[in-house]
Amino acid sequence: MKIVIAGAGEMGSHLARMLSGNGHDITIIDSDQKLLSEVGSLADVITVEGDSTTFAVLREASVRKCDLFIAVNHEENDNVVAAMLAKKLGARKSIARIDNNEYLEPNNKEMFIDMGIDYLFYPEKVAAREVINLLGHTSTTEYVDFSSGKLSLVVFRLEPASSLIGRELTGFSEDDAPLSYRTVAITRAGQTIIPRGGERFAEGDTVYVIARQDAVKEVMEFSGQTNVRIKNMMILGGSRIGVRIAMELQEEVNIKLIDYNADKAYRLAELLDKTLIINEDGRNTEAMLEEGLANMDAFVAVTGRSETNILTAMLAKRMGVKKVIAEVENMNYINLAESIGIDTIINKKLVTASNIFRFTMSTDVQAIKCLMGSDAEVLEFIVKPNSPATKNRIRDLGLPEDVIVGGIVRGDKVFIAVGSTEINAYDRVVVFAMPASVARIGTFFN
Repeated sequence: MKIVIAGAGEMGSHLARMLSGNGHDITIIDSDQKLLSEVGSLADVITVEGDSTTFAVLREASVRKCDLFIAVNHEENDNVVAAMLAKKLGARKSIARIDNNEYLEPNNKEMFIDMGIDYLFYPEKVAAREVINLLGHTSTTEYVDFSSGKLSLVVFRLEPASSLIGRELTGFSEDDAPLSYRTVAITRAGQTIIPRGGERFAEGDTVYVIARQDAVKEVMEFSGQTNVRIKNMMILGGSRIGVRIAMELQEEVNIKLIDYNADKAYRLAELLDKTLIINEDGRNTEAMLEEGLANMDAFVAVTGRSETNILTAMLAKRMGVKKVIAEVENMNYINLAESIGIDTIINKKLVTASNIFRFTMSTDVQAIKCLMGSDAEVLEFIVKPNSPATKNRIRDLGLPEDVIVGGIVRGDKVFIAVGSTEINAYDRVVVFAMPASVARIGTFFN
């Protein structure tokens, strides 16, 4: 695909690297030559210096020939204008990053579609939704629903107390069917393993399990951690993510929100009437302890600085807080943050990548999730009639080595896939794949 990205900031450069690595033809626009040089040194892209809201610059970037235009400038208004102009100039699909929840209301969304913008995405809203979802499943590090919750991807780290340690994985022999869940990947020492027969679980593994709805609770118990009901929670950072989490949960959870900026703290106190707002620096350990950090069931660090989030999350973990979540935007810090025991990492770039990546697939992808702490992706396809996947059992399809079919939803029936499973037309199939094969697997279901 020919893809034009407006904005060479952190999000734009991450998308450029990811998409150019998948063989797409990328052009990136920004008025800052320094940012363009940095992206150009990291990825095989064409750079265009200038304002993406002007006709001349969009024409120079050959927007009229592009398959996908992605606007991820810092300014929301620039994104809306650039995406609208790009579509009018001939871009086949045009999408824009926004910072305003009002734009996503159904009636308002229609207006943007009429203006030519195919898709609006609000990374902070999606990230906040992920945090809220995880707070309901505290023994997991990631939790994703597919097919309206009929299948779920449950991700957890194996603690010393887990009964799985040393056991062999199931799902590789004919005797294993029918299963209610199946391990589709393991991350061990920074490497992602697509499991084969004979693989055994080890302490410290991060395990990725596809499970039917009725088996999710059982799967979570394997982690060796107990699920905790969140009654008291502390949020560090009055960022958009922090505010959205507090707004959605303040009716049912006692929340303390800490922000070092006094003006912002006063504004938040007016906005969040059932949340206790505290004007304090989260890096001040004594102040955090005075505010009752040790008595919290959950701690969420979502300031604009990855370093602050990691350090305060470490403190919370040391104080015995049961669920600790940190926003880590610096990609180089993600493995470090996971290795020191932070339960869950949130990253807006990966959230955005999951939202945008499906637009680059030639197949009809219903959902895609770029996973934290692993290169792998999980995709949900609807199988087309007469596609190669319908012609044989899974083991005889010739799928790449680094691809595993996790589960199938057929109407009201849900199957965990094994080698002898057959796929039918119109099935919803959840597939786990490493990056090298993501572009290829669509052909099996199309």
